[in-house]
Amino acid sequence: MTDTSPALPALTVTTGLPPAPVSPDVEIDLESDLAIGDPAPAHRVGTAADDAGLARMIAAFRVLQVRHARVLAHESAAQGLGITDTRFLVHLAASEGQATTPKQAGDVLELSTGAMTSLLDRLERHGHLERRPNPGDRRSILVHLTPSGAAVARAVSAAYASAFSEAVPATERNGVAAALEDIGAALDRRHRAATAR
Repeated sequence: MTDTSPALPALTVTTGLPPAPVSPDVEIDLESDLAIGDPAPAHRVGTAADDAGLARMIAAFRVLQVRHARVLAHESAAQGLGITDTRFLVHLAASEGQATTPKQAGDVLELSTGAMTSLLDRLERHGHLERRPNPGDRRSILVHLTPSGAAVARAVSAAYASAFSEAVPATERNGVAAALEDIGAALDRRHRAATAR
């Protein structure tokens, strides 16, 4: 799964539940999108208000994915990078100075060894990261952000920080963060269960 271009394929939203939106060019009207289908799982039983709330939450998440893809594509292009390159720099920056091995990075980004090597080569040519010997394993290397790579990650992260601070009052941020963490954990459990079959 490689991604070196900031351009994403176009996605047409019609009826029913479309696949997870990934295009920065999709126009979605949240109000009409809320009326599309009932994405609630069949095993869940709740009140009509619960069902409407769940449908609205899922629709809002899908719209958020589209808007996230737009911002990420724009910010990546502004930096002269591909989307996956930018995702990796932000990931490294979020690890608070901890270096990573190419294998660990490939696992996070779901990239093959060859694709990961190409990504590292590109980012090293741009001066955004450097490879250093791994003191814990002489057979491997560690990947470190350079000041240039950290600046790219800060610039991209600032776009998201601005949107979150604009949309979520300070008093609600811990609650929103906890909800996002719980949703992420639930999705991860679902993914692990599906891949364990």
